[in-house]
Amino acid sequence: MTLHAHELVGPTSHFYVSQRLRLHYVDWGNHGETPLLLVHGGRDHARSWDWVARDLRRDHHVFAPDLRGHGDSAWAIGGTYSMVDFVLDVAQLLEAVDRFPVTIIGHSLGGAIALQYAGVFPERVSRLVAIEGLGPSPRLIQKRRATPAWKRMEDWIRQMQSFAARRPRHYPTIEAAAARMREANAFLSEEQAQHLTVHGVMRNEDGTYSWKFDNYVRAFAPFRFDTEDMRSLWGRIACPTLLVRGTASWAGDPVEDGRIEAFTAARSVDIEDAGHWVHHDRLDEFLGVVRAFLAGQG
Repeated sequence: MTLHAHELVGPTSHFYVSQRLRLHYVDWGNHGETPLLLVHGGRDHARSWDWVARDLRRDHHVFAPDLRGHGDSAWAIGGTYSMVDFVLDVAQLLEAVDRFPVTIIGHSLGGAIALQYAGVFPERVSRLVAIEGLGPSPRLIQKRRATPAWKRMEDWIRQMQSFAARRPRHYPTIEAAAARMREANAFLSEEQAQHLTVHGVMRNEDGTYSWKFDNYVRAFAPFRFDTEDMRSLWGRIACPTLLVRGTASWAGDPVEDGRIEAFTAARSVDIEDAGHWVHHDRLDEFLGVVRAFLAGQG
């Protein structure tokens, strides 16, 4: 297969500051075209978007950040990672880039961040794609509400204490780490897992490899925006919004559970035989749906 120039040249690396943290992002170039921000999910990194970025950079100026605690961005002092901090970081990056309005595609945690940002600054977002970014289903939220506040706080304290005692796992080779990644997502090819691992690990002094993300990003905050707050934010999103879901994923269906009703201009699309990482599991199908949406065809 012959690769064109835009498929061969990789992104440039840049840094910006948010809450005194030095945060990293990559820029895929194509200056002057419509700005497009790609926001990864939890325990992931900016380079997980490479396949999507290489395709969409033909018509867009693509940026992709490493969220705080991920990739080549700094870890948060104290180890607390809240949604409001992530949204602030994206706001800081977009103000540094200063290209509005922007199109945003976010996956999982990144999708949730994108939805909240667009709810706060609806005039700054022209189109939005959220891949399984709606968070817990209404059923899970209701179950969480049934747990007393003191118990949620106690569980969080115990969880944070356990992370303090946890040491990053060391893998003898990149291939061993890649094999672990394929255990987590059986849809990945060996080539995909190798690429994601190369950009997702750091080499330790003893020659082994560990994941770049901070273990504390695994924690779930004891208190979050409630359902009414979230629906209020989603209702402020003014741009066309596409909610993408894999049929083989654990994520709930926003049409069936009613969450899509909070949006004023959203539609939901299911990608068959895709798990939670839809853009990895069924890349061609995902790109086809997204290209049509970004072109205003849906």
